[in-house]
Amino acid sequence: MAIRKSGPLDAMVGAKIRMFRINRGMSQTALAERIGVSFQQVQKYEKGANRIGASRLSQIASVLGVTVGELFDPAQHLAVPDSPVHLLSEPGALRVLKAYLRTNSRMRLAIARLVESIADQKPAVRKAARKSGAQKSITKASVARLDVALRDVRGNSRLRT
Repeated sequence: MAIRKSGPLDAMVGAKIRMFRINRGMSQTALAERIGVSFQQVQKYEKGANRIGASRLSQIASVLGVTVGELFDPAQHLAVPDSPVHLLSEPGALRVLKAYLRTNSRMRLAIARLVESIADQKPAVRKAARKSGAQKSITKASVARLDVALRDVRGNSRLRT
């Protein structure tokens, strides 16, 4: 008997399920209850660790309000690590993006610069900072940069009115 292992298609379908679930503001627990499985099983589906049978896939699509085809289309997006679909399947990504969209253009620029400066820190620096207790000072510096950007944005908006 052949061993059935999950593959890249299972991971892609799982990521799409996660994206649609988060977009609808649904928790893993809520989805699990609606389809009759544990939330751990939903986690495994979303990570592509477990394969999803046809009837279960149909249930999931129905609960999420999409067609089964939408869970497969377009498959090429998740194969590319920088694709929007792949990026939005990351935990918290959609939440951050929705909050980002509620800000003005100057604030968006400040937020982008802040996040990029945090992300561009060398891993060794982050690790050393954690060990030495300097993580708070790095965080304080990042918050201070955002605070300056906020004051700048607020100051410029006051000048306009």
